[in-house]
Amino acid sequence: MSERRVAKVITGQPTSDGAGVRLSRVIGTPALDHLDPFLLLDEFKSDKPGDYLAGFPDHPHRGFETVTYMLAGAMRHKDHVGNQGELVAGSVQWMTAGRGIIHSEMPIQKDGLMWGFQLWVNLPARDKMTAPRYQDIPPGKIPEVALGEGVRARVIAGEAGGVHGPVEGITTQPLYLDVTLAPGARLSHELPAGHNAFAYVYEGRATFGPPEAAREVATGQLAVLGDGERVSVAAGDSPARFLLLAARPLREPIARYGPFVMNTREEIAQAVEDYQRGVLLG
Repeated sequence: MSERRVAKVITGQPTSDGAGVRLSRVIGTPALDHLDPFLLLDEFKSDKPGDYLAGFPDHPHRGFETVTYMLAGAMRHKDHVGNQGELVAGSVQWMTAGRGIIHSEMPIQKDGLMWGFQLWVNLPARDKMTAPRYQDIPPGKIPEVALGEGVRARVIAGEAGGVHGPVEGITTQPLYLDVTLAPGARLSHELPAGHNAFAYVYEGRATFGPPEAAREVATGQLAVLGDGERVSVAAGDSPARFLLLAARPLREPIARYGPFVMNTREEIAQAVEDYQRGVLLG
C-alpha cells in the first residue's frame, strides 16, 4: 500500500470568535484556507473564564456542517426552533445546518478548563438547502478501540479496528479519530485513496509518514497528508494525542461569507437577505 507523506505543516494562529472566545485557528487561515471538504478547524483551550464565558451567542449558519468535540468543560446548545442540549467532556455534536439555522453555544461552567474543537465540513451543492439536523453523541456512545500496542483511538466517524463511529449519513464519508499514542508506540492506519486527510497534534509530538520521509509535528500543529492508502505515525519518548481526519473532497466552487458557505456569490447574497428578512429556513 502507498504511504501518505506530509505535504505541509501548519501552526495554529491565535484569534477570537463568537463574543470574544479565544482560540487557535488551524484551518481557515491564509496558510491553509481550506482542505476540501474541511473549511475550518479551531481549538479552544483555556482555564481562564474571561477567555470563554462570553461564548457563542445566537448566530446563523447555512450550507455546511459544524462539528463540536469537547475534551473538557461543558456548553449548552440552543437553536431558534427550540432544540437544545448539553455538550459535555467527551461528547460530539455533528450539526448539519443545511438551508439554515440560528443557534447559540454558551458555557455552562463559570470556571475551570474549557477545551475542545470545532470543525466545519462543506456540503455538496445538492445538499446545501436540506433540512437541518443534529447528531448529538454522548461520551458513552463513542467507542474506543486498541489499534496496536500502546495505541488507542476514540472513533467518532468512520471505521477503525473493526469498530464504527456513531456519526452516520454524512455525504463526504468522513473518518474522525481521536488517537492516543504511548511513548514509543506506532500506528499504521488505512485511509481511502483520494480522500483528503490531516492530523492535528494537540498534546506532545509525533512523526508522520514513511521512515525515509517522516516529519515531526508538535503540539498545535497540523500535518496535511498527501494522497495514499495508509498513514504511519510514531510517538517519541513522550505520549502524543492527535486528531486524524479524512473525507471525500467535493471539488465544487466555494463561496463563503462569515457563517454562510455556498457555491456562488449570488447564493451568499440570498442567504444574507434571507437572514435579514427572518426567513433563513426558506
